Amino acid sequence: MAKKASKIFVLDTSVILYDHQAVKNFKEHDVVIPITVLEELDNFKKGNDTKNYEAREFIRYIDKISGYNTFSDWININGRGHGKLMIAMHENSSVDANKVFGEKKADHNILNAALRMRDMYPDRKVTLVTKDINLRIKAKSLNINAEDYETGKIKDLSELYTGITKLDKVSVDAINEIYEKGFCDAQKIMKNPPLANHYFILKNGQKSVLAYHNPETGMIERVNKISAYGIQPRNAEQAFAMHALMNPNVKLVSLQGVAGTGKTLISLACALEQRREFHQVHLARPVVPLSNKDIGYLPGDIKSKLNPYMEPLWDNLKYIKNQFSEKDKEFRQINEMVESEKIVVAPLAYIRGRSLSNVFFIIDEAQNLTPHEVKTIISRAGENTKIVFTGDIFQIDTPYLDTQSNGLSYLIEKVKNQRLYSHITLEKGERSELANLANEFL
Repeated sequence: MAKKASKIFVLDTSVILYDHQAVKNFKEHDVVIPITVLEELDNFKKGNDTKNYEAREFIRYIDKISGYNTFSDWININGRGHGKLMIAMHENSSVDANKVFGEKKADHNILNAALRMRDMYPDRKVTLVTKDINLRIKAKSLNINAEDYETGKIKDLSELYTGITKLDKVSVDAINEIYEKGFCDAQKIMKNPPLANHYFILKNGQKSVLAYHNPETGMIERVNKISAYGIQPRNAEQAFAMHALMNPNVKLVSLQGVAGTGKTLISLACALEQRREFHQVHLARPVVPLSNKDIGYLPGDIKSKLNPYMEPLWDNLKYIKNQFSEKDKEFRQINEMVESEKIVVAPLAYIRGRSLSNVFFIIDEAQNLTPHEVKTIISRAGENTKIVFTGDIFQIDTPYLDTQSNGLSYLIEKVKNQRLYSHITLEKGERSELANLANEFL
């Protein structure tokens, strides 16, 4: 039986900027990088953002594997079971995308490279891989196979882990035992062992109790509603979130939910409550400029340019501070922590590269991070560091991420059931009735 011909995948710039190791993820199939992609990567190689890092790492990688060879022909991709790599130097084809779409641009040159590969290898399936939806549509209009880059993408979002289960027919004896002893054996409540740090709303008629599975003891233990620096949980979800944030055995927490569910506020409140346990509290978020323009177009110095993006984080700090009067020691402590840089509010790019030892680190708007960025942040954690990711996977501001491929979804799916990790999906808005109206009907 004849061996089936391997496929050819043509990669767009967006794929490389998402994952510089993308060429290694196509198994035995061959990968083509259009010369236009290299030209675009050259424009991205300078800077401190993640896309700049990805561009630099990819350029170094292809330089390494090329050795003394040239890219005018196929070169082996490093690693067993991988195909070959080639740079498409010529982008002339039987169909000119620049003429079809009436404009000469980089995207059309990349389409031409895919068309040329199809002309050169008529017996092999050629597919353009891009995270740019519009480019995929253009490719399909030219009868080019096109698909998204699937590595790191969550397949079924409807089954994304929420961290909470509601059980309505739990035995009254088990509920009473949790109330009286503070815990009970998990087998009294469910047949299969629950996931680590999973939370439960246990009910039977009018009786109910909040609980979670403690992986250290293997028991279902009661969750009491606690306050943190003047902030009280307003619903069961927030009570669970605050429990996870205050649990010293949990070093990694993710909170997912729409605007107004209290993700950032309760994270900051719990960080302040545990201020003596950590040297610093870092509050950061990725800077995603409106309309994807660079922040350089904004007026003022760098601090003035970044203030609009950091303001929501300062708002949460002000809200907590306003729970107290100016005479209260808690009010003064927050001011002192800001002045002494015990609390640091900054763009994520400013935090990147710094040591994360003895830090309570909150990353807001984590849905705008790639899986690689999330991994990089977590891998920098030192001794006595707690990392919290908050965000809404349905409010993504970057063009090449979606609900399935962003770093927050990836984290939730891949790390669930680890004893150091806890996740809570918050669904009930607590900001105001008006905010809830917007979230529900608009």
